[in-house]
Amino acid sequence: MVRLYFFCILALFCCMPLWCQDSTLVATDTIKMTRGQMLKYDGGSVLGGIKHTYLAPMNWEKGNWIAFGGVVAGTGILWLTDEETSDYFINQGAGAPDFLKDTGYYFGKPLYNYGITTGIYAIGILTKNEKIRKTGVLLISSATAAGLLQSILKNAVGRARPVTGLGAATFEPFSKEETFHSFPSGHTILSFTTAYAISKQFESPWIKGGIWALGMITPVSRLWAGAHWLSDIGIGMVLSVATVESVDKYLNRERNYNPIASKKKISWNLQITPKTIGIVGTY
Repeated sequence: MVRLYFFCILALFCCMPLWCQDSTLVATDTIKMTRGQMLKYDGGSVLGGIKHTYLAPMNWEKGNWIAFGGVVAGTGILWLTDEETSDYFINQGAGAPDFLKDTGYYFGKPLYNYGITTGIYAIGILTKNEKIRKTGVLLISSATAAGLLQSILKNAVGRARPVTGLGAATFEPFSKEETFHSFPSGHTILSFTTAYAISKQFESPWIKGGIWALGMITPVSRLWAGAHWLSDIGIGMVLSVATVESVDKYLNRERNYNPIASKKKISWNLQITPKTIGIVGTY
């Protein structure tokens, strides 16, 4: 009962800021769309966002590959400290509050995490609020894309968890044992994807930081439990940020979730007459 109560508070914390932020975007033009049409459009957005994320590396430029190399190097550095940092966090976890441990565990579970993301999307559909609806699409797309990727990596890498006592460099690729599904942290990916996607809806660094702090409860709780190494957590957070940014870029460029703004866009055209040459803006 206590767990359920705290989870409800967590869900409200995630949803309430979206209600308070820019309430003027409660739809006007979107009333012309039925909710069935919205669901169909949003389904296409989710699939498109996932596809865009997986195909993005094919269009990477030099800067992207340099950033990727930095991530690989950073993960390697964390790897070297994994056993020492794991011992530290496990020792700290012995005295950590149980409600934080439970919150971290459940926030990163697919069932509960998707409960939050679909809940936010449902609010957007019911109220026809473009901002909340787009946020829901961003959450669902990002969580699905990152979640599928981490499932593949977990099985392919087959890294032993700290609790096995086998060490940070022990692997059994494609093992069916949960104890060899450490890299990367799925709980981290789901929780931080949710937190990061919601934080993008705000400009205030204080609000962003508060939401990120909430998203960090799960990664830290997994370290306390000895379920993951620090490098598992690090790469999980990187995947979360990269996935959300990729999906958000797709939604902003390829999909229309702000009809009010789109009506204000100016179309510039070159106009030539016998007496004048100029550019005309139409809106």
